[in-house]
Amino acid sequence: MVFFSYLTHQVNSTHTPFNMTDKDMVNHPPHYENQGEVECIDYIKQQLGDNFRYYLEGTAIKYLHRFKYKDKEIEDLEKHQWYVSKLIQELKDQDNQMIEEVRNFIE
Repeated sequence: MVFFSYLTHQVNSTHTPFNMTDKDMVNHPPHYENQGEVECIDYIKQQLGDNFRYYLEGTAIKYLHRFKYKDKEIEDLEKHQWYVSKLIQELKDQDNQMIEEVRNFIE
């Protein structure tokens, strides 16, 4: 019962429980820091080219599937959301590029 009271206090308090850091695990996870000048996601995009969209889709599916099996449900759903947003932007960029290519062809 004492431990449960401690947990309740930790969850309801304004400070972070169990010495967890204030790191942004969705947009800037610490395990990707100090790994050179190129962001990992940018390197993946460079390597995959037109197939990058499928990487984003697959990763979004992964986080949506596994959120309910982990202790970090919100974090995994936020990661899912991040990859879906990145996929949407990627598709918009591809559409804009195609429109620009058509315009250049017509002119």
